[in-house]
Amino acid sequence: MTPALFAALIAARAAKQPVVLATRLPTGAQLLLPDPAAPADLAEAACDALRDDRSGTVTLAGGDWFLRAYNPPLRLVVVGAVHIAQALVPMAAQLGLAVVVVDPRRAFASAERFPNVTISTDWPDEAIDALAPDARTAVVTLTHDPKLDDPALDRALRSAAFYIGALGSRRSHAARLGRLRALGHDETALARIRGPVGLDIAAVTAPEIALAVLAEFVAVRRGARLGVRAG
Repeated sequence: MTPALFAALIAARAAKQPVVLATRLPTGAQLLLPDPAAPADLAEAACDALRDDRSGTVTLAGGDWFLRAYNPPLRLVVVGAVHIAQALVPMAAQLGLAVVVVDPRRAFASAERFPNVTISTDWPDEAIDALAPDARTAVVTLTHDPKLDDPALDRALRSAAFYIGALGSRRSHAARLGRLRALGHDETALARIRGPVGLDIAAVTAPEIALAVLAEFVAVRRGARLGVRAG
């Protein structure tokens, strides 16, 4: 790898930009993608590698390439430092997610209850604005309190977050959608919210609900076909 290419790779990773290091086999020639000068089939293969979070060798018209995908870490923003969050956060960490817990109630959002986790005690709308969810970010609201959940969902819907979920019954979710419509969100936007959040596994306990949420998260992330959601 040339010094210039190495510097470009380091800079992209520091800026949390998704890139692919493409190595031509067997010559060892390298490109950092996206690159407007790259062949179209190589650029498409690089996009596939980033989408699937998978590195490997591809055979294209121009020969064989090894594609090394460098994606920013997946993030999970949990709004509500409640007991379900205490079960959800450790499970999410085991999946390699960078977790942020958001709750302005400092008695709940404490290092004692969430050790080794990034905590924001800003109001949810301010926290979501600062976190700037991108296409590798999920936002899940757990408080059941419209004063906290609604502003977070409002901001999440205005972002590129790939997964948005909200805890609550079907009745409370219907009321929530009405409030979000009043904030200017149309049906296409509202359909992005998975509510009640989680796969329907008849979850009752906090760990079971956390498992249902993460199962749905993984399914959405991997493009699985989903059936009925929890609730």
